[in-house]
Amino acid sequence: MVQPLPKTTPTTTRAFDTPRTTRLKAMLNGQGLSFLMEAHNGLSAKIAQEAGFEGIWGSGLSISAALGVRDNNEASWTQVLEVVEFMADATSVPILLDGDTGYGNFNSARRLVKKLEQRGVAGVCMEDKIFPKTNSFLRSTAQPLADMEEFAGKIRAAKEAQRDDDFVVVARVEALIAGHGMEEALKRGEAYRKAGADAVLIHSRERHPDEILQFKREWGDRLPLVIVPTKYYTTPTDVFREAGFKIVIWANHLMRSALTAMQGAAKQIFEAQTLIGVEEKVATLAEVFRLQGESELEQAEKAYLPKGGPVARGIVLAAGRGDELGELVKDRPKSMVPIAGKPILEHILDAYRSANVRDLVVVRGFAKAAVDVQGATFVDNDAFASTGELASLACAKASLDGPCVVSYGDVLFKRYVLDELLETEGDFVVAVDSMPKDATTASGSSSLARKADWAACSEPHSRKTLLANVRLVDMTTDAKGAGVTGEWTGLLKLSTNGAKAVREILGTLSKADLATASVPDLLRRLVNEGRDVRVVYTRGGWLDVDTLSDVLEGSAFQ
Repeated sequence: MVQPLPKTTPTTTRAFDTPRTTRLKAMLNGQGLSFLMEAHNGLSAKIAQEAGFEGIWGSGLSISAALGVRDNNEASWTQVLEVVEFMADATSVPILLDGDTGYGNFNSARRLVKKLEQRGVAGVCMEDKIFPKTNSFLRSTAQPLADMEEFAGKIRAAKEAQRDDDFVVVARVEALIAGHGMEEALKRGEAYRKAGADAVLIHSRERHPDEILQFKREWGDRLPLVIVPTKYYTTPTDVFREAGFKIVIWANHLMRSALTAMQGAAKQIFEAQTLIGVEEKVATLAEVFRLQGESELEQAEKAYLPKGGPVARGIVLAAGRGDELGELVKDRPKSMVPIAGKPILEHILDAYRSANVRDLVVVRGFAKAAVDVQGATFVDNDAFASTGELASLACAKASLDGPCVVSYGDVLFKRYVLDELLETEGDFVVAVDSMPKDATTASGSSSLARKADWAACSEPHSRKTLLANVRLVDMTTDAKGAGVTGEWTGLLKLSTNGAKAVREILGTLSKADLATASVPDLLRRLVNEGRDVRVVYTRGGWLDVDTLSDVLEGSAFQ
């Protein structure tokens, strides 16, 4: 006779010393009330874990919805298994899979348990309905249930199939929600307890918890009870805690909230035929990359790939104080003045990360100890009070060894402006606003002239320039200067060759030059040397924070 494989107790699981199966079982057998949040793929599972949930419910309804099919076993069990494997790989907390009816008879159930254990899933919940199942909330009339003895055999087979003693099998009793009454629910719960279930999930479609609480009173403490208060959600959670339930499952709310957000975004984009109204409301690409574990891959690339591949950088010149802001910069530089709850510099770094510019360098100067942001390398211009912008750039000269973007520490910009800049080819590329505020320019905007860096370009902004190569001709501080077509936004992109050329120019500057020279002076020199400085036009999408009114405007800008 073939001997069964010996049961084993797993060792560590990812970031925790205690196996996930053991942690799930402890929720059922320990003190207090625990909570599982629904997830339907790896990303939502990671979001649930980061929110603080100690466990995840792998919802059959939500997984089916994410796959675009009905919750009637239209997704095969192997397809569900593939999804839950990604969920387990993305997280380190226990996952209890909604295993529907076990996807067949006792043989299907025990094979399911084997495959779940192989993938690091902590437990499975099976319901006593007929395969293929019908979602419990779809029919108002009584639904047929599986034969009680047949389902008890399925529970027993699942328990005997497990190799980890702590793997959890939950028996979901559908008698109440399917319209078969309290007596039937209690009878079935007891049969499944005797078959070896670790817990019973008792379900209800009522909008109040009365029958759930009645079941608990009559059930007592024979086995831990799990509930899913989707319908009776207005019940205070302390009611469940005081009644002695062990686990509450929030069963489908990540899927449903994502559905609402996607419908709104799709409708707005379709009607507006532009992304501008949506882009700033959705998660940044940087946040997506963070959840995907991009930083780990970046470190792995440095460890395992050949050296020498260029990495795009963002260099932020943030050495100045910004005297115009008065008391706001008493003990911190302008770049650390808060706007909409976080410093200007953090907004700038977030914009870079959203465009996948990973290597961020910040040049500090005034009150440099106050420049405290995460994810950047710092270099210092200790002579900030007696030098100009190019002196700060010279402090970061070692970083000019590949493609990079140079910007100011007091200029906010929206992601689409940076995206346009990065996507434009050329050794030197600048972003120019063709419709700047409060300015008088040759391109047609008219209001109060002000001090700014004005760009004279080979062509004014028009539909034709969307396809043509526009070049920088000159830089001036005179808004009415000849050929002025817009205001430079403070953004400069350099290719590998462009960065090398700028590095060489910086090496030729004297101390007297560094005391006064600005980035516009550098751009003018590049043009005078006959270098092709490309222009990307934008209309708004950036804010130079110079005054208190700019600080106030910045809150709306974000």
